[in-house]
Amino acid sequence: MSDKLILALPSKGRLMEQCADALAKAGLVVTKTGAARGYKGEIEGLADVEVNFVSASEIAQFLKTGAAHLGITGEDLVREAIPDCEQRVTFLAPCGFGRADVVTAVPACWIDVRRMSDLEEMALTYRRVHGRRVRVATKYLNLTRRFFTQKGVTGYRIVESLGATEGAPAAGLSELVVDITTTGATLRANGLKVLEDGVILRSQANLISSKTARWSPALRALERQIAARLTA
Repeated sequence: MSDKLILALPSKGRLMEQCADALAKAGLVVTKTGAARGYKGEIEGLADVEVNFVSASEIAQFLKTGAAHLGITGEDLVREAIPDCEQRVTFLAPCGFGRADVVTAVPACWIDVRRMSDLEEMALTYRRVHGRRVRVATKYLNLTRRFFTQKGVTGYRIVESLGATEGAPAAGLSELVVDITTTGATLRANGLKVLEDGVILRSQANLISSKTARWSPALRALERQIAARLTA
């Protein structure tokens, strides 16, 4: 068992920059070790912490398997990757950045579809007329299935999105989408509207602890120290 606490941080993009800024403001200055483009780092003054730089989505897998004790990544990515996340991780603290809502959006021209219950009615009619289910383009397969089940929506099938999800209806690849948005501007630009009760998750970056990692009393003390600094 390693005697170091493994902290997984985003390796690139805006989330990496925001994460580094938030940690620095909390007095947790992260520096890379070894090669400039390497994927290991450390926190000044905390010799028993090893930083691993990985993609934001991979952090969820690290936490799920216990390969990292702590990680900072989007709540949406964790809840998508770990269906039983309450049993595998603990959300210690929201970080105040990386905000995005996971939403259900339909064509704005569907004037009679305002809520998820309207979507189910429309889906049944659509299948009778067209002989197939409405298609939902999304990268969030698990979040979509769970939310649609909760809302009683059954007449659909998922089309996994590998590109710009909001453009799928206009391209004829789907009838509606489940996607992330911050202001809704991109959805509106693509002729889509968010359903009134279609917000699946209001997400942001979180400091998250793995329940499956191997912990010692010393590592738990480090966890409390890092969490306390970030929330001070």
